[in-house]
Amino acid sequence: MTTTDQRSERTLPRATFRVHPAWWVAAVTFLTIIGAAGFRATPGVMMNPLHDEFGWPMGVIGGAVSVNLLLYGLVAPFSAALMERLGVQRVVAGALVLVSIGSLLPIWMTASWQLVLSWGLLVGLGTGAMAMALVATVTGRWFVTSRGLVTGLLTAAGATGQLVFLPVLAWLAEHSGWRSAALATGAMALLVVPLVLWRLHDYPSDLGLTAYGAPAGTPVARPVRPDGRPVRLALEALRDAARTKVFWLLAGGFAICGISTNGLVGTHFIPAAHDHGMPLTTAAGLLALVGIFDIAGTVFSGWLTDRIDPRVLLGVYYTLRGASLLLLPSLFSDDLHVNMLAFIIFYGLDWVATVPPTIALCRQAFGDRAPIVFGWVFASHQIGAAIAATGAGLIRDQLGTYTPAWYIAGALCFAAAVMSMSILKRRVTIDSPLADGI
Repeated sequence: MTTTDQRSERTLPRATFRVHPAWWVAAVTFLTIIGAAGFRATPGVMMNPLHDEFGWPMGVIGGAVSVNLLLYGLVAPFSAALMERLGVQRVVAGALVLVSIGSLLPIWMTASWQLVLSWGLLVGLGTGAMAMALVATVTGRWFVTSRGLVTGLLTAAGATGQLVFLPVLAWLAEHSGWRSAALATGAMALLVVPLVLWRLHDYPSDLGLTAYGAPAGTPVARPVRPDGRPVRLALEALRDAARTKVFWLLAGGFAICGISTNGLVGTHFIPAAHDHGMPLTTAAGLLALVGIFDIAGTVFSGWLTDRIDPRVLLGVYYTLRGASLLLLPSLFSDDLHVNMLAFIIFYGLDWVATVPPTIALCRQAFGDRAPIVFGWVFASHQIGAAIAATGAGLIRDQLGTYTPAWYIAGALCFAAAVMSMSILKRRVTIDSPLADGI
């Protein structure tokens, strides 16, 4: 099978630029992920207004969020393969349009299945095409030097964009109704499309360049598109990677990461805080603060990933996250206090700090097929998030409290730490048959 690491023998003339275009590509990718992340913030803000207006149980609304989270992950590996076939620019521009449509349709909905169709199906497909597989693809193609740092920056864009929008969307929902918040997210996604068409080039060779930091003498060659269909490429990567222990350890740990972030805290923190008497805008502001500190935490994690064994980093991140979740139920109250603020700051630093070392481990283990393999690892993240989004809602409906959900997630984080430290530091070649002992 022809793969993207193969290059045609024709080389291109080397171009010169004052600023390497890799940084422009990274900047547009950053803005793209932020634009798409506007919708990622809406479920936490809209759950209570939708419950109040339509009378739908939290479990039903959480179910729509679960469909979104599930598709957001499952689409990622196929999206990575589609980018290999059609190009990053086309896939991302189309995905942004799909996100905008899915964000606007709920304005006219009258039944819960329409919420599942728009929030779940359309936005899930669109955001899935711009998930972390996009980060792995862009950094893998455009950067050699500072790859971990750029991975951290782009990873921060998703979580930060999602959470920083929360106060604005919460204010709109409270003062102008939740439909105005839906209009805002649809507009944000569309605004990024012109930037994508202008600057998001597919390969450095499109501009007569090598990747940023590539060794001197590296030829500038046109990439050869893979021969297989995107679905086949994605499934073949899953088949081969699934024969290795490292894949299942990464996927299992990342599923727990999804449970403890997007699925639980990202979806249910605001309703849980509101249960204890905290105003929606205050709770949304706290979750937005997570996004602000996420910038520093994720960028620093990317910097550390270039210097420290990523397995160790994951072990530390998951252990500290688990301990903080066990403490969270005792921190809720009707007023903001120092202990809750300390939790928010810490959780922000740790929110998606796990992504740079996880991508690094995928790259170490699976080489040039890492973006597609990481797409599958990320799918496990969203499966975990979907389970938590629905499960925590059901716990709240049945028991009248979210407390058991926080304890379960904390315990699982300790398991993820053990799984991460169990990964063997060994390269896997998934283009050939694999030994069962890897």
